[in-house]
Amino acid sequence: AGTQSLTVVVRQLALGDIAKHDAFRTIKKEVILSLANGLIFALVMGVIASIWFDKGMLGIVIALSMVINLLSAGFFGSVVPLVLKKLNVDPAIGSTVILTTVTDMVGFFSFLGLATIILL
Repeated sequence: AGTQSLTVVVRQLALGDIAKHDAFRTIKKEVILSLANGLIFALVMGVIASIWFDKGMLGIVIALSMVINLLSAGFFGSVVPLVLKKLNVDPAIGSTVILTTVTDMVGFFSFLGLATIILL
């Protein structure tokens, strides 16, 4: 979800299809799409994990952390290129590394944090 949002925004920036007043609309659209992806994949993987491990709460933890991670990936995937452009840094070069770092951190902390809170 994050890389898709990132690619869409970098392409819009390269083609000049995005202006300051369009930025919020673009971010909102990408976040909504990421939320939809997150909910769909969370439902599927949550059910699979619950059945596979025979632990319903583990499925809930996995589902919630997937929604959080995909939502943050969509948000940061659309915000990072805009911020880099504002800082006069080529968004096509630095965005992927930053996005990967952020989504990895959010994924680890959301999964492990939710597992600690819910399962312990």
